Amino acid sequence: MPISSAHDILVVDDDHAVRTSLEMLLTASSYSARTAEHGLDALFQLRQKQAAIIISDLNMPQMSGFELLSVVRRRFPQISVIAMSGAYESADDLPFGVAADAFYPKGRSHPGMLLSMVAELVRTSRAHGLAHQTAPPPAWIPYSGKDANGMPFAMVTCRECLRSFPLTMGIECSQKIQETPCVFCLNVVRFVMDGSSIGMSLASRGKIAAAPQFRSQTA
Repeated sequence: MPISSAHDILVVDDDHAVRTSLEMLLTASSYSARTAEHGLDALFQLRQKQAAIIISDLNMPQMSGFELLSVVRRRFPQISVIAMSGAYESADDLPFGVAADAFYPKGRSHPGMLLSMVAELVRTSRAHGLAHQTAPPPAWIPYSGKDANGMPFAMVTCRECLRSFPLTMGIECSQKIQETPCVFCLNVVRFVMDGSSIGMSLASRGKIAAAPQFRSQTA
């Protein structure tokens, strides 16, 4: 798997206009930028070539930024991450489980703020990578729907082989850190269910383990 230079950046957002504008901003600032439209697209690209920095939206179809960033933190601890969203005003407002090094509030900040974050992460990328290796959070997994028997199921992504598989889940177990072997490589995947698709989000009740920068808790 090719390793990216310190200036390679992957922008992940389901909004085409946001992806295009950020790609142009980063390219004009002498960074090498590419884009992905959701988490699964981003993981596919990371299998082909790593990035030095990921800038990711949090609310996306297919695979949310919450889950993507937890997978990246475990599988690629050397990659620095900026989470972005228009739903939160600052990093202090983020729910537990956001495995990011910085937060950029979309629509509330000047693009220069984002460029400053990127420059700082480029400067401190090695230190971030070493810190991430000691505190991997569990994956944040949303319910995907119901199977043929009417049971809730989720798509779980292995943080070693980066492949996804369906797993039938009970709603009553949604607040616990759980484990399951990957059906492809047998690596143990640790995760917490996000109940936002079946009721009140567990994040709002503080049930998800935090990333090192946001009230750290090692999984």
